[in-house]
Amino acid sequence: MAQILLCGGAIVTLSMGIRHGFGLWLQPITQDMGWTRESFSLAIAVQNLSWGILGIFVGILADRIGAFKVLIGGSILYALGLVGMALSPTSTIFLLTAGVLIGAAQAGTTYAVIYGVLGRQIPVAQRSWAMGVTAAAGSFGQFFMVPVEGGLIAQFGWSNALLVLAVFALLIAGLAFGLREPGFSSGTPIKRDQTVGQALKEAWSYPSFLLLMAGYFVCGFQVMFIGVHMPSYLKDFGMAPHVASYSLALVGLFNIFGTYLAGNLGQKMPKRYLLSGIYSLRSVATVCFLLAPLSPWSVYIFCAAMGFLWLSTVPLTNATIAQIFGVQHLSMLGGFVFFSHQIGSFLGVWLGGYLYDINGNYDMVWYISIGLGIFAALVNLPVRESAIARPSTANAA
Repeated sequence: MAQILLCGGAIVTLSMGIRHGFGLWLQPITQDMGWTRESFSLAIAVQNLSWGILGIFVGILADRIGAFKVLIGGSILYALGLVGMALSPTSTIFLLTAGVLIGAAQAGTTYAVIYGVLGRQIPVAQRSWAMGVTAAAGSFGQFFMVPVEGGLIAQFGWSNALLVLAVFALLIAGLAFGLREPGFSSGTPIKRDQTVGQALKEAWSYPSFLLLMAGYFVCGFQVMFIGVHMPSYLKDFGMAPHVASYSLALVGLFNIFGTYLAGNLGQKMPKRYLLSGIYSLRSVATVCFLLAPLSPWSVYIFCAAMGFLWLSTVPLTNATIAQIFGVQHLSMLGGFVFFSHQIGSFLGVWLGGYLYDINGNYDMVWYISIGLGIFAALVNLPVRESAIARPSTANAA
């Protein structure tokens, strides 16, 4: 179990850490290339949508052939996407590389694939905790990589900094060797109690699955709007560049504690109440941030609070899916729920840029984020966490 947690955590650290700092590139790239903020935002929005759409099929593939081969391919795509992002001569090429290609890479190197391994290899009594540990590793990546990326941009320029990150992305391929699963070594698909079609029909007809998707949509909207647009929001108010780097790093730092605590509490308390509380607190924190006078310290306090709540939804949501439906199709079902997250991410990133270009500020997006947080808090309350009753032999939970 230790090897799985270490390698899985390291992979998520790299994959999530690299993407968490993309907001630092918004102004350098748009100013150097003469593009609008919307053009950059659209590429990152497409990246999230690509991640979500392809994540479904990557999840099916990982459930069928194992995570190892999927991670190797995802690592190579990640490196190619970062190189393409650095060398894109037009906004259209940038959209294809930073958007579609990196989105595909993230689908094959992040939570849906890693959580499939954890679900199959970790006992149910420790599953929520293990997912919390892995999510905390992704949080550490955010804390560690954002200052690194900011330093690379300052030292080498934005284009060369992306080329350095491409080398980092290739490390994922090496770490994938620690996640090879014995049951997939022969290349023969494992016998299932349900077909893919049966699993999908069951999930889509179960109201709690749809409620989890609705809540995850909000999660994506909120975190991607803040992650991509916060640096520019702060610069618009005259904040020094290091404030943005430190604020995103604080998100990552406090996210470590939030995700680990959420995973632990998910073993002891109803996950639906924890999810509802997380979304409620996000809205409260945002209201307090907007009402308080803006200063570096108000930014740091807000980002620390949001960091504590940032990815704490991830282990709780995925553990709930495993608890309800079992683990045989966990990567696929997690991929569908994550697709909803990425639709929210697309809208959070794109609307941030679009409404800024129209209104000259981000006020409307902040208000939408607050309202969506209240909505997500309410829709998680009716979720039923008990294992679904099946007329024949059930999947092992």
